[in-house]
Amino acid sequence: MTTMTPLIRHLIVLICCLGGLVHPVSAAPDPAIEADRIVAVVGDEVVTYYDLRTRLTAALKQLQKQGTPLPPQDELERQMLERLIMERAQLQYARDSGMKIDDAQLDQAIGRIAAGNKMTPQQFRSVLEKDGVQYAQFREEIRSEMVTVRLREREVDSKLIISDGEIDNYLAEQTAKGGGEEYQLAHILLRAPESASPEQLQKLRLRGEQALKRARAGDNFAELTAAFSDAPDALKGGDLGWRPLDRLPGLYAEVSARLEPGQISELLRSSAGFHIIKLLNKRGGSAPASVQQSRARHILIRINEIVSEAEARRKLESVRERITNGMDFAEQARLYSQDGSAAKGGDLGWLAPGDTVPEFERAMDGLKISEVSPVVQSPFGMHLIQVQERREQDVSVERKRGVARQALRERKLDEAYQDWLRQLRDRTYVENRLEEK
Repeated sequence: MTTMTPLIRHLIVLICCLGGLVHPVSAAPDPAIEADRIVAVVGDEVVTYYDLRTRLTAALKQLQKQGTPLPPQDELERQMLERLIMERAQLQYARDSGMKIDDAQLDQAIGRIAAGNKMTPQQFRSVLEKDGVQYAQFREEIRSEMVTVRLREREVDSKLIISDGEIDNYLAEQTAKGGGEEYQLAHILLRAPESASPEQLQKLRLRGEQALKRARAGDNFAELTAAFSDAPDALKGGDLGWRPLDRLPGLYAEVSARLEPGQISELLRSSAGFHIIKLLNKRGGSAPASVQQSRARHILIRINEIVSEAEARRKLESVRERITNGMDFAEQARLYSQDGSAAKGGDLGWLAPGDTVPEFERAMDGLKISEVSPVVQSPFGMHLIQVQERREQDVSVERKRGVARQALRERKLDEAYQDWLRQLRDRTYVENRLEEK
């Protein structure tokens, strides 16, 4: 029998928290009237109390699963409504600007999710439905997530410019600092409107001071993020994961360098609003002077509406058998590979860590010289991989600048995205009726 993996369960909870339908909570005194009550108007759409309660149910399940103490109901309700408003605003903006995900693209994405859990799309659907998830609704939530990601790429990521001067300054700073410590942070963001009045800012500041006081008194920080934070990671404890200082937003990097594990910052102010940072942990280490590079080649079969995952796998298994029986890898790549490297016999040149997608890199790193991999799946399709040589290579000036550019992008992207969300929120007509009840 096919069982639900932890990854699928996590995905379902996440999707539900982003708007999917789950089992309703206990009925209110008059459920029909209460469900239909409008709690917000966003552009040309309404958010009903049923929408909000559905989202709250999923959020409470997630918090309970994580073992996070539950914040007061009214605080969580207010935070959840603001997230719903921001999601509707983004989807409306995408729709009005002509952005959409067609069914073929959606099917491919769901197929990759299923394959990642070692299932066919049909098995994946069956498992979802057994777990009480409506498949049609699940599809639409995946579509919405894909739209949101593409919207961010178009409106924020693609417009972020890193100048040569910034790279020069960054490299000079790294040379002066040395080291390579990584920091694990959790944060609370109280987002301020772009044109906030002094009264609004004061109200937000007082709310931030309340959260800070509770954090320093020892209240569970994950509970506080769920109750107070406007950041997308609020239901995950505000955890930003492990990052070196140079890949944190500038304000966070500056403050974190002065904190010890367990310490909490002052209430911080930026253009996005107010912030509280807790340093969960840090670890040391120096950046390597050299990296291991692999000279590799591959054969790629893409998965699309015509070629199924199973068919691509069967074709590559047949090709692999021919290669292991003495056929030339390069010749087979020229015949069958479906990317630009085919004309070069599949040659990808020298690859350093981070140059390829994780699935490809893990498989490549596990190969001996001249060994042909089993069929490997990545977001690009199905691959056969062969490593021809390996070497230890000093990090070149060009590569150092590339790493610096990427670090600066990561540092600035979070700030740029939060600024863009704040501007979008201010441009969108929003009527919050929850506070009127």
